[in-house]
Amino acid sequence: MATVACYADMYLTQPVLPELSREFGVAPAQAGLTVAAVVFAIAVTSTSYGALSDAWGRRRVMVTAAALLVVPTVACALAPSFRWLLALRALQGAFIPGVTAVSVAYAGDRWPPDRLTRVVAGIMGAAVAGGLLGRVMAGPVTAAFGWRATFLVGAAATALGAAGLARELAPADARQPLGLRRAYAGVLGHLREPRLVGAFLIGACLFFGWMGLFTFLPYHLTSARYRLPTALVSSVYLVYAAGVVASPVAGRLVQRVSPRAVMAAGLAAGALGAVLTLAGPLPIVVLGLVVFVGGAYTAQAVAPSFVNASARTAKGGANALYLTFYYVGGTFGASVPGLAWQRGGWPGVVAACVAAQAAALAANALLCGRRLRRDQNASSNAR
Repeated sequence: MATVACYADMYLTQPVLPELSREFGVAPAQAGLTVAAVVFAIAVTSTSYGALSDAWGRRRVMVTAAALLVVPTVACALAPSFRWLLALRALQGAFIPGVTAVSVAYAGDRWPPDRLTRVVAGIMGAAVAGGLLGRVMAGPVTAAFGWRATFLVGAAATALGAAGLARELAPADARQPLGLRRAYAGVLGHLREPRLVGAFLIGACLFFGWMGLFTFLPYHLTSARYRLPTALVSSVYLVYAAGVVASPVAGRLVQRVSPRAVMAAGLAAGALGAVLTLAGPLPIVVLGLVVFVGGAYTAQAVAPSFVNASARTAKGGANALYLTFYYVGGTFGASVPGLAWQRGGWPGVVAACVAAQAAALAANALLCGRRLRRDQNASSNAR
Protein backbone atom coordinates (compact mmCIF):
# COMPACT_ATOMS: atom_id res chain seq x y z
CA MET A 1 0.00 0.00 0.00
CA ALA A 2 2.73 2.44 0.95
CA THR A 3 4.81 1.69 -2.13
CA VAL A 4 1.79 2.20 -4.38
CA ALA A 5 1.03 5.54 -2.69
CA CYS A 6 4.63 6.81 -2.91
CA TYR A 7 4.99 6.05 -6.60
CA ALA A 8 1.57 7.52 -7.34
CA ASP A 9 2.61 10.77 -5.62
CA MET A 10 5.83 10.84 -7.61
CA TYR A 11 4.14 10.86 -11.01
CA LEU A 12 0.97 12.88 -10.41
CA THR A 13 2.05 15.75 -12.67
CA GLN A 14 3.48 13.70 -15.55
CA PRO A 15 0.29 13.23 -17.62
CA VAL A 16 -0.87 16.83 -17.00
CA LEU A 17 2.33 18.66 -17.98
CA PRO A 18 0.59 20.46 -20.89
CA GLU A 19 -2.01 21.71 -18.36
CA LEU A 20 0.77 23.07 -16.14
CA SER A 21 2.44 24.70 -19.15
CA ARG A 22 -0.80 26.52 -19.92
CA GLU A 23 -1.65 27.58 -16.37
CA PHE A 24 1.80 28.79 -15.36
CA GLY A 25 3.07 29.83 -18.80
CA VAL A 26 6.15 27.59 -18.79
CA ALA A 27 7.88 25.64 -21.57
CA PRO A 28 7.76 21.82 -21.74
CA ALA A 29 11.29 21.43 -20.32
CA GLN A 30 10.33 23.69 -17.39
CA ALA A 31 7.07 21.84 -16.76
CA GLY A 32 9.07 18.61 -16.68
CA LEU A 33 10.87 20.01 -13.63
CA THR A 34 7.78 19.16 -11.57
CA VAL A 35 8.83 15.55 -12.07
CA ALA A 36 12.57 16.22 -11.97
CA ALA A 37 12.27 18.07 -8.63
CA VAL A 38 10.81 14.98 -6.97
CA VAL A 39 13.34 12.66 -8.56
CA PHE A 40 16.30 14.89 -7.67
CA ALA A 41 15.21 15.15 -4.03
CA ILE A 42 14.86 11.36 -3.87
CA ALA A 43 18.37 11.00 -5.31
CA VAL A 44 19.83 13.38 -2.72
CA THR A 45 18.12 11.86 0.31
CA SER A 46 18.01 8.11 -0.48
CA THR A 47 21.46 7.31 0.89
CA SER A 48 20.66 9.01 4.19
CA TYR A 49 17.56 6.88 4.66
CA GLY A 50 19.53 3.71 3.95
CA ALA A 51 22.08 4.55 6.63
CA LEU A 52 19.38 5.65 9.07
CA SER A 53 17.50 2.39 8.61
CA ASP A 54 20.71 0.42 9.20
CA ALA A 55 21.27 2.40 12.41
CA TRP A 56 17.75 2.99 13.81
CA GLY A 57 15.54 0.29 12.30
CA ARG A 58 13.58 -0.07 9.07
CA ARG A 59 10.06 0.14 10.52
CA ARG A 60 10.59 3.40 12.38
CA VAL A 61 12.00 5.10 9.29
CA MET A 62 9.31 3.79 6.92
CA VAL A 63 6.31 4.69 9.08
CA THR A 64 7.58 8.19 9.91
CA ALA A 65 8.48 9.08 6.33
CA ALA A 66 5.13 7.87 4.93
CA ALA A 67 3.20 9.91 7.49
CA LEU A 68 5.22 13.07 6.81
CA LEU A 69 4.74 12.66 3.04
CA VAL A 70 1.04 13.47 3.44
CA VAL A 71 1.81 17.10 4.37
CA PRO A 72 3.55 18.36 1.18
CA THR A 73 1.18 16.28 -0.96
CA VAL A 74 -1.78 18.26 0.40
CA ALA A 75 0.20 21.51 0.13
CA CYS A 76 0.85 20.93 -3.61
CA ALA A 77 -2.89 21.30 -4.19
CA LEU A 78 -2.65 24.83 -2.74
CA ALA A 79 0.54 25.96 -4.56
CA PRO A 80 0.08 29.63 -5.60
CA SER A 81 2.86 29.67 -8.21
CA PHE A 82 5.08 27.39 -10.28
CA ARG A 83 8.04 28.02 -7.96
CA TRP A 84 5.99 26.99 -4.93
CA LEU A 85 4.86 23.86 -6.75
CA LEU A 86 8.48 22.95 -7.52
CA ALA A 87 9.53 23.49 -3.90
CA LEU A 88 6.68 21.36 -2.56
CA ARG A 89 7.35 18.64 -5.12
CA ALA A 90 10.97 18.56 -3.92
CA LEU A 91 9.72 18.20 -0.33
CA GLN A 92 7.61 15.25 -1.41
CA GLY A 93 10.75 13.73 -2.92
CA ALA A 94 12.61 14.20 0.37
CA PHE A 95 10.16 11.88 2.18
CA ILE A 96 9.43 9.27 -0.50
CA PRO A 97 12.71 7.30 -0.15
CA GLY A 98 11.97 6.77 3.53
CA VAL A 99 9.73 4.02 2.16
CA THR A 100 11.14 3.17 -1.27
CA ALA A 101 14.84 3.10 -0.30
CA VAL A 102 14.21 0.94 2.79
CA SER A 103 11.58 -1.57 1.68
CA VAL A 104 13.97 -3.91 -0.17
CA ALA A 105 16.37 -3.93 2.79
CA TYR A 106 13.43 -4.68 5.10
CA ALA A 107 12.53 -7.62 2.86
CA GLY A 108 16.16 -8.75 2.90
CA ASP A 109 16.08 -8.85 6.70
CA ARG A 110 12.92 -10.96 6.83
CA TRP A 111 13.00 -13.42 3.91
CA PRO A 112 15.64 -16.03 3.01
CA PRO A 113 17.60 -15.65 -0.24
CA ASP A 114 15.57 -18.30 -2.07
CA ARG A 115 12.39 -16.23 -1.54
CA LEU A 116 13.88 -12.75 -1.60
CA THR A 117 13.93 -12.27 -5.37
CA ARG A 118 10.22 -13.03 -5.65
CA VAL A 119 9.39 -10.77 -2.70
CA VAL A 120 11.41 -7.91 -4.23
CA ALA A 121 9.70 -8.53 -7.57
CA GLY A 122 6.40 -8.08 -5.73
CA ILE A 123 7.60 -4.74 -4.34
CA MET A 124 8.59 -3.69 -7.86
CA GLY A 125 5.13 -4.74 -9.04
CA ALA A 126 3.64 -2.44 -6.40
CA ALA A 127 5.89 0.34 -7.68
CA VAL A 128 4.52 -0.18 -11.19
CA ALA A 129 0.97 -0.17 -9.85
CA GLY A 130 1.67 3.10 -8.04
CA GLY A 131 3.08 4.74 -11.14
CA LEU A 132 0.08 3.49 -13.08
CA LEU A 133 -2.37 4.79 -10.47
CA GLY A 134 -0.77 8.25 -10.38
CA ARG A 135 -0.71 8.66 -14.12
CA VAL A 136 -4.06 7.12 -15.01
CA MET A 137 -5.93 8.76 -12.15
CA ALA A 138 -4.50 12.22 -12.85
CA GLY A 139 -6.07 12.55 -16.31
CA PRO A 140 -9.76 12.03 -15.49
CA VAL A 141 -9.52 13.81 -12.11
CA THR A 142 -7.89 16.80 -13.82
CA ALA A 143 -10.52 16.80 -16.55
CA ALA A 144 -13.31 16.78 -13.96
CA PHE A 145 -11.93 18.87 -11.08
CA GLY A 146 -8.59 20.39 -12.17
CA TRP A 147 -5.03 19.22 -11.61
CA ARG A 148 -4.95 20.36 -7.97
CA ALA A 149 -7.53 17.74 -7.00
CA THR A 150 -5.12 14.97 -8.02
CA PHE A 151 -2.87 15.87 -5.09
CA LEU A 152 -5.75 15.54 -2.62
CA VAL A 153 -6.46 12.05 -3.94
CA GLY A 154 -2.74 11.26 -3.67
CA ALA A 155 -2.62 12.52 -0.08
CA ALA A 156 -5.53 10.26 0.89
CA ALA A 157 -3.80 7.22 -0.62
CA THR A 158 -0.56 8.14 1.19
CA ALA A 159 -2.35 8.42 4.55
CA LEU A 160 -3.78 4.94 4.03
CA GLY A 161 -0.32 3.61 3.16
CA ALA A 162 1.20 5.13 6.31
CA ALA A 163 -1.55 3.60 8.43
CA GLY A 164 -0.93 0.23 6.77
CA LEU A 165 2.78 0.36 7.57
CA ALA A 166 2.13 1.30 11.20
CA ARG A 167 -0.35 -1.55 11.59
CA GLU A 168 1.30 -4.38 9.65
CA LEU A 169 5.09 -4.09 9.84
CA ALA A 170 6.80 -6.14 12.51
CA PRO A 171 7.65 -3.95 15.53
CA ALA A 172 11.37 -4.76 15.48
CA ASP A 173 14.01 -5.68 12.90
CA ALA A 174 15.30 -9.23 12.70
CA ARG A 175 18.92 -8.09 13.01
CA GLN A 176 21.17 -6.02 15.24
CA PRO A 177 21.11 -2.35 14.09
CA LEU A 178 24.43 -0.78 13.15
CA GLY A 179 25.70 2.41 14.70
CA LEU A 180 25.20 5.47 12.51
CA ARG A 181 28.93 5.87 11.91
CA ARG A 182 29.37 2.25 10.81
CA ALA A 183 26.26 2.52 8.64
CA TYR A 184 27.67 5.47 6.67
CA ALA A 185 31.08 3.79 6.38
CA GLY A 186 29.36 0.74 4.89
CA VAL A 187 27.61 2.91 2.32
CA LEU A 188 30.89 4.39 1.09
CA GLY A 189 32.49 0.95 0.96
CA HIS A 190 29.96 -0.19 -1.62
CA LEU A 191 31.32 2.36 -4.10
CA ARG A 192 34.60 0.42 -4.21
CA GLU A 193 32.90 -2.73 -5.51
CA PRO A 194 32.77 -2.79 -9.36
CA ARG A 195 29.98 -5.40 -9.26
CA LEU A 196 27.75 -3.12 -7.21
CA VAL A 197 28.73 0.00 -9.15
CA GLY A 198 27.67 -1.79 -12.34
CA ALA A 199 24.25 -2.48 -10.82
CA PHE A 200 24.00 1.14 -9.67
CA LEU A 201 24.73 2.33 -13.22
CA ILE A 202 22.08 -0.02 -14.61
CA GLY A 203 19.57 1.62 -12.28
CA ALA A 204 20.61 5.11 -13.37
CA CYS A 205 20.32 4.26 -17.08
CA LEU A 206 17.03 2.42 -16.63
CA PHE A 207 15.33 5.37 -15.01
CA PHE A 208 16.88 7.89 -17.38
CA GLY A 209 15.25 6.09 -20.30
CA TRP A 210 11.99 5.57 -18.44
CA MET A 211 11.63 9.19 -17.38
CA GLY A 212 12.65 10.51 -20.77
CA LEU A 213 10.10 8.44 -22.64
CA PHE A 214 7.12 8.92 -20.32
CA THR A 215 7.73 12.50 -19.23
CA PHE A 216 7.61 13.84 -22.79
CA LEU A 217 5.12 11.32 -24.16
CA PRO A 218 2.15 13.70 -23.47
CA TYR A 219 3.71 16.35 -25.74
CA HIS A 220 4.08 13.75 -28.50
CA LEU A 221 0.50 12.51 -28.14
CA THR A 222 -1.05 15.99 -27.92
CA SER A 223 0.95 17.28 -30.91
CA ALA A 224 -0.61 17.96 -34.30
CA ARG A 225 0.13 14.37 -35.35
CA TYR A 226 -2.30 12.80 -32.83
CA ARG A 227 -4.15 15.62 -30.98
CA LEU A 228 -5.25 13.37 -28.11
CA PRO A 229 -7.10 15.03 -25.19
CA THR A 230 -5.53 14.96 -21.72
CA ALA A 231 -7.87 12.27 -20.37
CA LEU A 232 -7.03 9.96 -23.30
CA VAL A 233 -3.29 10.63 -22.96
CA SER A 234 -3.57 9.59 -19.32
CA SER A 235 -5.19 6.30 -20.36
CA VAL A 236 -2.13 5.43 -22.48
CA TYR A 237 -0.26 4.93 -19.21
CA LEU A 238 -2.27 1.74 -18.79
CA VAL A 239 0.69 0.20 -20.62
CA TYR A 240 2.22 0.12 -17.12
CA ALA A 241 0.15 -3.03 -16.61
CA ALA A 242 2.90 -4.78 -18.59
CA GLY A 243 5.24 -4.03 -15.70
CA VAL A 244 2.83 -5.55 -13.19
CA VAL A 245 3.02 -8.77 -15.23
CA ALA A 246 6.74 -8.62 -16.05
CA SER A 247 7.97 -8.08 -12.47
CA PRO A 248 6.76 -11.38 -10.93
CA VAL A 249 7.65 -13.28 -14.12
CA ALA A 250 11.22 -11.95 -13.85
CA GLY A 251 11.26 -12.95 -10.18
CA ARG A 252 10.45 -16.54 -11.13
CA LEU A 253 12.70 -16.59 -14.19
CA VAL A 254 15.77 -15.62 -12.18
CA GLN A 255 15.44 -18.92 -10.28
CA ARG A 256 16.45 -20.69 -13.52
CA VAL A 257 18.55 -18.09 -15.37
CA SER A 258 21.33 -15.86 -14.07
CA PRO A 259 20.26 -12.39 -12.89
CA ARG A 260 22.64 -10.75 -15.37
CA ALA A 261 21.04 -12.61 -18.30
CA VAL A 262 17.56 -11.56 -17.20
CA MET A 263 18.66 -7.92 -16.83
CA ALA A 264 20.33 -7.97 -20.26
CA ALA A 265 17.19 -9.38 -21.89
CA GLY A 266 15.05 -6.72 -20.23
CA LEU A 267 17.33 -3.88 -21.31
CA ALA A 268 17.44 -5.11 -24.91
CA ALA A 269 13.64 -5.40 -24.99
CA GLY A 270 13.34 -1.88 -23.59
CA ALA A 271 15.50 -0.47 -26.36
CA LEU A 272 13.45 -2.28 -28.99
CA GLY A 273 10.21 -0.95 -27.51
CA ALA A 274 11.49 2.62 -27.54
CA VAL A 275 12.40 2.31 -31.23
CA LEU A 276 8.91 0.98 -32.04
CA THR A 277 7.36 4.22 -30.72
CA LEU A 278 8.85 6.00 -33.75
CA ALA A 279 6.22 4.35 -35.92
CA GLY A 280 3.36 6.51 -37.12
CA PRO A 281 0.22 4.46 -36.33
CA LEU A 282 -0.89 4.94 -32.74
CA PRO A 283 -1.48 1.20 -32.07
CA ILE A 284 2.17 0.47 -32.91
CA VAL A 285 3.28 3.32 -30.65
CA VAL A 286 1.26 1.76 -27.83
CA LEU A 287 2.74 -1.67 -28.62
CA GLY A 288 6.22 -0.14 -28.40
CA LEU A 289 5.38 1.32 -25.01
CA VAL A 290 4.16 -2.08 -23.78
CA VAL A 291 7.40 -3.73 -24.91
CA PHE A 292 9.44 -0.94 -23.33
CA VAL A 293 7.62 -1.22 -19.99
CA GLY A 294 7.87 -5.01 -19.94
CA GLY A 295 11.59 -4.90 -20.67
CA ALA A 296 12.37 -2.12 -18.21
CA TYR A 297 10.54 -3.83 -15.36
CA THR A 298 12.09 -7.19 -16.16
CA ALA A 299 15.47 -5.58 -15.46
CA GLN A 300 14.21 -3.45 -12.57
CA ALA A 301 12.59 -6.45 -10.83
CA VAL A 302 15.98 -8.18 -10.69
CA ALA A 303 18.50 -5.36 -10.15
CA PRO A 304 17.58 -4.46 -6.52
CA SER A 305 17.71 -8.10 -5.36
CA PHE A 306 21.04 -8.46 -7.24
CA VAL A 307 22.33 -5.53 -5.17
CA ASN A 308 20.94 -6.97 -1.93
CA ALA A 309 22.51 -10.36 -2.59
CA SER A 310 25.86 -8.85 -3.63
CA ALA A 311 26.20 -6.55 -0.61
CA ARG A 312 27.83 -8.39 2.30
CA THR A 313 27.15 -5.70 4.92
CA ALA A 314 25.09 -2.48 5.31
CA LYS A 315 22.42 -3.79 2.97
CA GLY A 316 20.19 -0.78 3.68
CA GLY A 317 22.98 1.49 2.46
CA ALA A 318 23.51 -0.65 -0.65
CA ASN A 319 19.85 -0.53 -1.59
CA ALA A 320 19.72 3.19 -0.89
CA LEU A 321 22.77 3.78 -3.11
CA TYR A 322 21.02 1.87 -5.90
CA LEU A 323 18.04 4.19 -5.57
CA THR A 324 20.31 7.24 -5.40
CA PHE A 325 21.86 6.32 -8.75
CA TYR A 326 18.43 5.34 -10.06
CA TYR A 327 16.93 8.73 -9.28
CA VAL A 328 19.97 10.72 -10.37
CA GLY A 329 19.47 9.03 -13.74
CA GLY A 330 15.78 9.91 -13.58
CA THR A 331 16.57 13.53 -12.75
CA PHE A 332 18.52 13.86 -15.98
CA GLY A 333 15.91 11.77 -17.79
CA ALA A 334 13.19 14.26 -16.85
CA SER A 335 15.15 17.20 -18.29
CA VAL A 336 17.82 16.23 -20.88
CA PRO A 337 15.33 14.51 -23.26
CA GLY A 338 13.26 17.69 -22.98
CA LEU A 339 16.09 19.52 -24.70
CA ALA A 340 16.20 16.70 -27.26
CA TRP A 341 12.46 17.20 -27.79
CA GLN A 342 12.89 20.92 -28.37
CA ARG A 343 15.63 20.27 -30.93
CA GLY A 344 14.58 17.05 -32.65
CA GLY A 345 11.07 16.20 -31.51
CA TRP A 346 10.11 12.67 -30.52
CA PRO A 347 13.00 10.99 -32.46
CA GLY A 348 15.42 13.02 -30.31
CA VAL A 349 13.75 11.76 -27.12
CA VAL A 350 13.88 8.16 -28.34
CA ALA A 351 17.55 8.45 -29.31
CA ALA A 352 18.45 9.67 -25.81
CA CYS A 353 16.51 6.82 -24.20
CA VAL A 354 18.01 4.10 -26.41
CA ALA A 355 21.52 5.42 -25.68
CA ALA A 356 20.78 5.00 -21.97
CA GLN A 357 19.69 1.38 -22.48
CA ALA A 358 22.92 0.70 -24.39
CA ALA A 359 24.98 2.17 -21.54
CA ALA A 360 23.15 -0.09 -19.07
CA LEU A 361 23.93 -3.15 -21.21
CA ALA A 362 27.60 -2.16 -21.18
CA ALA A 363 27.60 -1.84 -17.37
CA ASN A 364 25.99 -5.26 -17.05
CA ALA A 365 28.56 -6.86 -19.36
CA LEU A 366 31.70 -5.13 -18.06
CA LEU A 367 31.09 -4.62 -14.32
CA CYS A 368 28.34 -6.84 -12.95
CA GLY A 369 30.26 -10.03 -13.75
CA ARG A 370 33.22 -8.96 -11.63
CA ARG A 371 33.81 -10.75 -8.33
CA LEU A 372 33.43 -8.79 -5.12
CA ARG A 373 36.68 -7.40 -3.74
CA ARG A 374 36.10 -9.19 -0.42
CA ASP A 375 35.75 -12.52 -2.24
CA GLN A 376 38.91 -11.82 -4.27
CA ASN A 377 40.85 -10.98 -1.10
CA ALA A 378 39.58 -14.12 0.62
CA SER A 379 40.71 -16.27 -2.34
CA SER A 380 44.15 -14.63 -2.35
CA ASN A 381 44.57 -15.21 1.39
CA ALA A 382 43.54 -18.86 1.02
CA ARG A 383 46.09 -19.39 -1.73
